[in-house]
Amino acid sequence: MYYFERNKSLAGGAFTTSELIYHAVVRSIRSQRSNAVLAVIMNIIQVVALVTVFYLIMTLVGKITGVAKIRGNQILFLLSGVFLFLTHVKSVSGVSGVSTGNNPMMLHSPMNMMVSLLAAAFGTFYTQLVSILVILFVYHVAIEPLEVQDPGGAFYMLVLAWFTGCAVGVVFMALKPWLPTFVSISSTVYRRMNMIFSGKMFVANSLGGFTLLIFIWNPLFHIIDQCRGFVFRNYFPRNTSWEYPLWVGLVLLLIGLLGIFFTRQHVSKSWGARS
Repeated sequence: MYYFERNKSLAGGAFTTSELIYHAVVRSIRSQRSNAVLAVIMNIIQVVALVTVFYLIMTLVGKITGVAKIRGNQILFLLSGVFLFLTHVKSVSGVSGVSTGNNPMMLHSPMNMMVSLLAAAFGTFYTQLVSILVILFVYHVAIEPLEVQDPGGAFYMLVLAWFTGCAVGVVFMALKPWLPTFVSISSTVYRRMNMIFSGKMFVANSLGGFTLLIFIWNPLFHIIDQCRGFVFRNYFPRNTSWEYPLWVGLVLLLIGLLGIFFTRQHVSKSWGARS
């Protein structure tokens, strides 16, 4: 173990931890690509590709049920769903992929599991936020002006999508040392399910009865529908709420952190050969 001289004051410890998290975030972003700019560019390309595919589906096949309920920009309708969907699933993937306690990085005294977790979470949020701002700015300037009714509320929904994704990722992270194969499959299945059950292509007000029950369990479905209530002036979500995903995220985060604490008490060197 490599020891680090700790700050005795609370302010000094907070500053040291913040600096460590910052460097860990930079390392997390650069570990995906050669530099942060390339990571943002690749994420922008992914967003544009998804929006293009969904727009072609709407154009060739016809308007998806519920789109006509909102009188507004169809591209903004798609962007509001794709932005939150990618932020959520990438948060799940990033946090669930955090290394376990037997990783060589954890041998350095100032480094710990929480710093690594926060670095993965904030690294994902940084990449998504910069990509969103760039895409909205370019579209607003080069194509046509975009009008968002309540930008603050829409941003809060983006943060909520990121938070719930991180909470789900923490649960997978806690289970990973015990059930690595199961977690890998479950994480992939969860992300693929959200391609359908996130509600990117329709609104909750257009659903009813049994159809609504199929989607209402998903916190991301609530978040995307509520976001469109903040984005569009003529849409008022009646079948969803932002409180539900917030409470689900808090409960999952608590369960995941308890699981990580329990796992750290039983960490084994042999896990490196299993994962």
